[in-house]
Amino acid sequence: MTSPTPRFDAIGLVVSDMAASVAFYRRLGFAFPEGAEREPHAEAVLPGGLRLLLDTEDTVRSFHPGWRAPSGGGRASLALRCGTPGEVDAVYEQLVGSGHHGELKPWDAFWGQRYAVVHDPDGNGVDLFAPLAQ
Repeated sequence: MTSPTPRFDAIGLVVSDMAASVAFYRRLGFAFPEGAEREPHAEAVLPGGLRLLLDTEDTVRSFHPGWRAPSGGGRASLALRCGTPGEVDAVYEQLVGSGHHGELKPWDAFWGQRYAVVHDPDGNGVDLFAPLAQ
């Protein structure tokens, strides 16, 4: 008998407003298909074949009626590598300037990265980083 071979395939997020979430992640370079903002489920293929999946709260409740949105702070975040330290600052300012919550302003972290955190429309952390020295 062959043992199971699970492989990492996707990251799934539950969203309260699909249009707002698709717009946020498109700003970060995620290629959601045209019309995804009007769907109850959307997928963007990431480099290497992984996928980012977005499902509305109603979609999740359709197959898991007892599901409730978590309260309090999150324990997970997406980490996005930027090309340069300056890009960390620029992307952070663009997102905060368009109304998204800036959790941690860009700073030069002691571990050698320019680092910042912004929240997506549902409060999920999105870490922006770039090595300080190339």
